[in-house]
Amino acid sequence: MTLLQLKYSVCVAKKGSITEAAKELFISQPSLTAAIKELEKEIQISIFRRTNKGVEVTTEGEEFLGYARQVMEQNSLLEERYLCSKPSNYRFSVSTQHYSFAVNAFVDVIHKYGEESYDFTLRETKTYEIIEDVSKMKSEIGILYLNEFNSPVIKKLLKERNLDFVELFVAKPHVFISSKHILSNKKKIRLEELQPYPYLSFEQGEYNSFYFAEEILSVLEHKKSIKVSDRATLFNLLIGLDGYTVCTGILSEALNGKDIISVPLDIDETMKIGYIVHRNTMLSRLGSYYIETLKQKVVT
Repeated sequence: MTLLQLKYSVCVAKKGSITEAAKELFISQPSLTAAIKELEKEIQISIFRRTNKGVEVTTEGEEFLGYARQVMEQNSLLEERYLCSKPSNYRFSVSTQHYSFAVNAFVDVIHKYGEESYDFTLRETKTYEIIEDVSKMKSEIGILYLNEFNSPVIKKLLKERNLDFVELFVAKPHVFISSKHILSNKKKIRLEELQPYPYLSFEQGEYNSFYFAEEILSVLEHKKSIKVSDRATLFNLLIGLDGYTVCTGILSEALNGKDIISVPLDIDETMKIGYIVHRNTMLSRLGSYYIETLKQKVVT
């Protein structure tokens, strides 16, 4: 197994096509195909599944490529440190629930490492997919919350997938509502006061279980309920329909403007917000910087 073979396999996965990868790598298609087949034979797994539309990464291949990317990152560090070579494209990926502080920390990483060239990914996605992304090393870091209700199920999944949860902070549940909402002047809001208004939450797709809900108190019934897939839509509906959602209470005026406010919810519950990482890998320098920046964002 060589670094060149790792580079080839990562490029093929990125392009989803042997032909397109060969063009980017400036080698012939037969040579690239032969190199991939030789690598698969050596490690005794199929990294790719050939289809009429190109190639797809297999389940075994996802795990292998995660390690391959880690090796390439470490090799890049060695070359920069000891050979004074020009840095290659920085690569970094985060999967997260819909938190503004996660976005702000990601922006800081780009400001520090994205001056020349980079290949970064930020996925605001479903809870189960966050766990899968980090498990398969599509993302280096995942951000989600645990509480007394979902913790047994989520922790079981993390253990099965060799992932660790690291707590960042503990939050009391808050309600996000429009600044013009009739309840906006209250110091605390009781659950019964929210009953007349639409409850907004993020849909969880195939794994639409209460345990994977992004919002605390997901088992409660609501007269009016709307599920959305992105934060912008949720905030628009908060304003347009006098709706509400339950969250950590941390808002970013730079991202969300002044039309949404956060009011404490009058309940005896807490949310442990944290990040998940793969147990068998070390954080890259970008990952380490992201975590340190994340800690600053949640403190403020």
